[in-house]
Amino acid sequence: MNRRGILIVVSGFAGSGKGTIMNELLKQYDNYALSISATTRKPRGQEVNGKEYFFKTTEEFEKMIAQGELIEYANYVGNYYGTPKAYVEEQLNSGKDVILEIEIQGALKVKEKFPDTLLLFVTPPSAAILKERLVGRGTETMDVVEQRMRRAAEEAEGLASYDYILINDDLQTCVLQMHNIIQSEHYRTSRNREFMCQIKDELNGNVKGE
Repeated sequence: MNRRGILIVVSGFAGSGKGTIMNELLKQYDNYALSISATTRKPRGQEVNGKEYFFKTTEEFEKMIAQGELIEYANYVGNYYGTPKAYVEEQLNSGKDVILEIEIQGALKVKEKFPDTLLLFVTPPSAAILKERLVGRGTETMDVVEQRMRRAAEEAEGLASYDYILINDDLQTCVLQMHNIIQSEHYRTSRNREFMCQIKDELNGNVKGE
């Protein structure tokens, strides 16, 4: 039976460690693909088209929107960012489980369009640990840390919309839990209707042939 991949959206509070978890997942297992976004922003440093992003002109991106070629998109600080449908479909059809890292509003839009999408939310064990991690990064002022904490409080209102919550207390434990959840999803009955019909037909045919 050829196994189609699963579309997965991973969200999480800033500072939850979701990026690190996904990097480890991709490093440890070869059946995952991280979705590559399209953007109208200019490449930075050594960024390569088709690796970090698909770089598009505004005209090209708006054409993709008009032709329904994006799973979701948003305009952020004057630039478009979006998830190309063709790339994701290609990866899913090859059997890869495709991971999208998107915030809550985008995640719910994806789920609306593709009800089979698996939604995972990454969180630290407590608000105190989240703040500790944000401060520990040393990259932001306390004002920005407080803004991120307020944003996290808003995001927490949408947690019930997700299929699974992953508590990132220990990195390797969380990576293994994410992998196990995704692999278990492949055996959900709603994802195996074709096989269920096939086995029923075979069994009915066998009974009739007795």
